[in-house]
Amino acid sequence: MTTAQELRQPTALPLPALLALATAVFVTSLTETLPAGLLPAMSEDLAVSEPAAGQAVTVYAVGTALTAIPLSAATAHWPRKRLLLAAMAGFGAANTVTAVSASYPLTLAARFVAGVAAGVAWALLAGYARRLVPPRVQGRAVAVVMAGVPLALAVGVPAGTFLGGVFGWRTAFALMTALTAVLLGWIAVGVPDRPGQERAGRTPVRAALAVPGVVPVLFVTLVFVLAHTVLYAYIATFLDRHGMGGSTDLVLLVFGGTSLLGIVVVGARIDRRLRALTVAGVLLVGAAAALLAAFGDRPWLVLVAAALWGLGWGGAPTLLQTAVADAGGEHADAAQSMLVTLWNAAMAGGGVVGGVLLALFGTAAFPFGVLALLVPVLAVVWAAREHGFPVR
Repeated sequence: MTTAQELRQPTALPLPALLALATAVFVTSLTETLPAGLLPAMSEDLAVSEPAAGQAVTVYAVGTALTAIPLSAATAHWPRKRLLLAAMAGFGAANTVTAVSASYPLTLAARFVAGVAAGVAWALLAGYARRLVPPRVQGRAVAVVMAGVPLALAVGVPAGTFLGGVFGWRTAFALMTALTAVLLGWIAVGVPDRPGQERAGRTPVRAALAVPGVVPVLFVTLVFVLAHTVLYAYIATFLDRHGMGGSTDLVLLVFGGTSLLGIVVVGARIDRRLRALTVAGVLLVGAAAALLAAFGDRPWLVLVAAALWGLGWGGAPTLLQTAVADAGGEHADAAQSMLVTLWNAAMAGGGVVGGVLLALFGTAAFPFGVLALLVPVLAVVWAAREHGFPVR
C-alpha cells in the first residue's frame, strides 16, 4: 500500500537529469552499433576485409562482457557522478582514437576500451536514474533513460551511416566525440550526485545472486536477448531469402518506430504493471516470430510482424533493468552488472546460434528458433510471481 509519506513526495520527474542519462545510453548504444553501417569504408581505409572490420563490434561487446562485473564491484563505493563522468570520458577518448587511427590493431584496442566504458556505464545508469526519483516513479525514470536504446537504433545508426557515407566514416566517430564532450558538461552541471555503496565484506555478486528473484530475471534476460538477437542479427539474410532483400531498411524502420512506441507504453505503466508488461512483450515477440514462420514470403505480413516485434521488444531493456533492480534491493548495482554481462553474452551468442541454424537448416529456422527460446522465458516469468516479476 502507498504510504502517506510516499503520497507527499513529488511525482514530477527531473527531466534535465534523466535526459542527460538517456543521452549517455544513446551514446553507448550508438558507439556499439555504428561500425555495422560503416564496414565497407572502414575495411577499405584500414586495409582489412569486411569480416575483419566487423570485429570492431565484437571486440566492443567482449570488452563490456569481461569487465562489467569486476569494474562494477571495484567502483561500487565511488560517487555516482564521478563514475559516470569517468565512463563517458573513456568513450570520448576511445571514439577520438577510432576517428584518427590508421592502424587496425589500434582501432580494435580503442573499441575494446569503449566496451569497457560501456560495461561501467550500463551497470550504473538504471540504478542512478532510480535514485534520482521517489520509489513510486522509479520505473518511469528508467523508461526515460532507456529510451536512448531504440533512439540509437531507429535514428542514430541510419544518421551515422548517412553522415559516414557523405563525409567519411571517421567523421561519424568524430561527431560521437563532440556529442560526448557536450554530454560531459551536461552531466557535470545538470545531474545531481549520489553516493556509492559502503564497502561490504561479502562479494557483491554472490550477495546479489542469493537474493530471491535475481536469478529468474537474469535467466529471462539471457534467453530473451538471445532469442531477439538470433533474428535481428540475420534479418537481412532472412528477408533476402524470402524475396524482400530490398525492403530491409523499411522493415528495420517499422521495427524501430514501434520500439519507441513500446517504450512509451512501458514507461506509462511499468511502476504498476511490470509483470503484465513483461508477459505481453514476450507474447508480442512470439507472435511476430509465428507470423514470420508462417508468412515470411508475404511482404505486408512481414511488416506486421516487424511492428509486433518492435512493440514487444522496445520496452524490454527498461523492464529487465527495473526488475533486476527491484529484486536486487541493496545489491542492485551488482545485479545490474550481471545483467549487462549476460546481455552482451546473449548478443554474441545470438550471432553464433543464428549462424548454426543458418548452416544446418536455412533461414526458415530463425523464427522457429525464436519461438523455442521464448517458451522457457515465458515459463520463468510466469513462475516468478513472488520474486523477480511479482504480482502487484
